Amino acid sequence: AWLCQHLWEHYLFGLDVEFLRRRAWPILRGAAEFLLDFLVEAPPGTPVAGRLVTAPSHSPENSFVAADGRPSMFTYAATMDLEITHELFTACIAAEGVLAAAGQGDAEFRGRLETALERLPPLQVSPRTGALQEWVADYEETEPQHRHVSHLFGLHPGRQITPRGTPELTEAIRRTLLRRGDESTGWSRAWKVNAWARLEDGEHAWRIFQGLLAHGTYPNLFDSHPPFQIDGNFGGAAGVAEMLLQSHAGELALLPALPAAWPAGVARGLRARGGLTVDLRWADGVLEHAVLVAIAAGTHRIRPPHGQTL
Repeated sequence: AWLCQHLWEHYLFGLDVEFLRRRAWPILRGAAEFLLDFLVEAPPGTPVAGRLVTAPSHSPENSFVAADGRPSMFTYAATMDLEITHELFTACIAAEGVLAAAGQGDAEFRGRLETALERLPPLQVSPRTGALQEWVADYEETEPQHRHVSHLFGLHPGRQITPRGTPELTEAIRRTLLRRGDESTGWSRAWKVNAWARLEDGEHAWRIFQGLLAHGTYPNLFDSHPPFQIDGNFGGAAGVAEMLLQSHAGELALLPALPAAWPAGVARGLRARGGLTVDLRWADGVLEHAVLVAIAAGTHRIRPPHGQTL
């Protein structure tokens, strides 16, 4: 289901309907059908009784203190599962709409997805910490600064959580990141760069990016997670792009997380969802010039940098 996101993103950036119909849609649909079959109804007496959940479930490589006081990894409806399921079902609903416009939709399947989407448990904020719960219950973490931030998938690379769309969950994620800390393995730092960029905090994103280069990168520029993981290299580059341009929230955000350390600069050839290529130029922290080239006709909502108007 996570890998399916790449197929949908490929369509969003390129708007190739033939690719969507022939290559992406069969895989997207197959993954969604699997999840529709895999989801079960949470039983009475549980925190999300009657909701559709994954079971068994876990949050990758992290553990919590179970009711008997012992560490455990397995439960049901881990937050990352819910976010990935939400992302897949939302993508499939949108894809069906595109195909329906071409006379190749499936309204019955879309309806099943919409019904299941409404029955997923809501994401939870911990009353103890104010952070986003990683599991369906407010378990205590065995390792509060664990390198994984899997339950932040809904912020990045997902689109379920955004500063203006879900401010309460956005604040919960900010608290989560502060609790986890900035120091970690190279790839983990890269993920945090992207998360802080999505929170539109350029200073924090820049601080972690510096740490990624200084402490998470070998002299040959390979990401240091002994012996090597490419996630930190790709993720670090993606984080820089997210600081300069974002297009996941139904709008094109220009310089959404520009740090003071980059007072002037030029970016060329950045890609945005909706079939756009974007060039930017800024000086003294102010956007001076932007060129948008579209591969298809359409209407785009543009958000200027903080404190600026277009």
